[in-house]
Order: sequence, then C-alpha cells, then structure tokens
Amino acid sequence: MAYKGKFKPHNPNKYQGDPTGIIYRSSLELRFMRYCDSHSAVVEWASEELVIPYKSPIDGRTHRYFPDFWIMVRQKDGQLHESVIEVKPKKYCGPPNQKNKLTKTGRISRRYISDVKNWGINSAKWEAARALCKTKGWEFVILTEGHLKA
Repeated sequence: MAYKGKFKPHNPNKYQGDPTGIIYRSSLELRFMRYCDSHSAVVEWASEELVIPYKSPIDGRTHRYFPDFWIMVRQKDGQLHESVIEVKPKKYCGPPNQKNKLTKTGRISRRYISDVKNWGINSAKWEAARALCKTKGWEFVILTEGHLKA
C-alpha cells in the first residue's frame, strides 16, 4: 500500500527549503520528518533538497540522487553534526533474496531481475553519498523500520 502526502512542519524555521512543499513517500519518512521537526537537537533539516550525481551500473550514465534527508544536529557537547539520511525498509538494504531467483519452470524471475537492478542502483547511489559525505565531514546513514520504531 502506498503511503504518501504533504508534511506541514510545526517548526518551519528549521526546514531548509520550501516548508510548504515537503512530501513524504512512506510512513517511515513521515515518522522521521516528525522527529526532525519536533526534536530540539535537530537544528536544521531538509527532505530531498540535496542532489548527488552517481553513475548507474545499469546504463553507465550519470544520474541524480536526491537522498531522503539532510540534517544538522547539535550534539551534547555543543558541536554541530551533519548527516545525509536514507530511509528504506530493511528488505531493500541488502542484496536480493536468492529464494526469489527462479520461477517454477526454472527461469529467472522478473521480480528477481528487478530486485537485482534496484540493488545495483541503490548501491551506486549510496556509494556516491558516502563519497560526498566523506569530503564534507558528514555522515551517511541508512535508517530502517528497526531504527524508526513508533
């Protein structure tokens, strides 16, 4: 089931971008937006405002990756810490499941081919994000439903 909509922040001054155009594409993203908006340690945040170029392993061309979030957090020692955050269901954070590889007739399933393609693209995006974060002294984090408990 698709779960998406517009998020209206209670603290629009913390949002870096147009606070009237914040879109969530999953309940996990909505949960993280609520956290960013309400948590006092989050000084600034943005959703899909950062653009990171990456090379696709599928077509070899450069594409644009818009990570789910960028946040700036004031740590307990007063230092500011910046992170790029990707929010994904855990099942999409690793290589495809081999049990879905073959159909009953022994052919490679379309689902498996799609999963391999998506895993390759996600891996390329995340590698580009890690490289960018390293140059800026930021952290790249992938959050799953295990991290974003209700």
